[in-house]
Formats: sequence, structure tokens, C-alpha cells
Amino acid sequence: QVQLVDSGGGLVQPGGSLKLSCTVSGSDFDIKAMAWYRQAPGKQRELVADITSSGYKKYADSVKDRFTISRDNAENAAYLQMTSLKPEDTAVYYCNAHVLTPRVGVFEYWGQGTQVTVSS
Repeated sequence: QVQLVDSGGGLVQPGGSLKLSCTVSGSDFDIKAMAWYRQAPGKQRELVADITSSGYKKYADSVKDRFTISRDNAENAAYLQMTSLKPEDTAVYYCNAHVLTPRVGVFEYWGQGTQVTVSS
């Protein structure tokens, strides 16, 4: 059974920084793409950034030059370094991973979400 656990959210002032972490656990799996999504109250979940297994990255226009996605394949982990945070970045952030296992093939998994609040 594959599980994603995301963490690192909190309350931060505008202009501040936070780093989110996502760890994948289980047995006999191969992580393909990983991503971070967010969902603000009353809005649809949106893609923030994603990273392939080879390290190719993409970002939403709203976070380019402020957020950095990275991954550590040896640790089965992904990270989202967020800087110059704005109130409009306030949302629940979710880790996402496409994982290959022998039993089900490639399946999409989600973390439980971590709250990020940007406020003075």
C-alpha cells in the first residue's frame, strides 16, 4: 500500500517563506511524476508545480520565480520551497504522485493536505 504524507504548512507573514515536504512510503513501487496542488476556499484545486522522475519542472504562472519544486529520489520525497509569499497563496496544499506498482500499474496518489496561511 502506497501512502503520501505531506507536511510543513503553517502561518506566515506576507513576504515570508515556507518549505513543504512530501514523503512516499510503501513497498515495491516506482515514483513517476510528483506534483503540488493547492485549493483555496471556494475555488477549484489547481496545479502549482510538477516534476518528472528525470527532474523536468513546470510551474503555474502565479508562482514562477517564487516557488521551487524539487525531489529526492533516494528518499522518495518531494519538496516545495515557497518564497515571497502572498495572501493569495493561502490554501490547502496537496502532494500528488503517479506511482507504478506491480499490482495496479500506474496509479495517482494524494497526500492529506497541509494548510498554508499567509497573513499579517
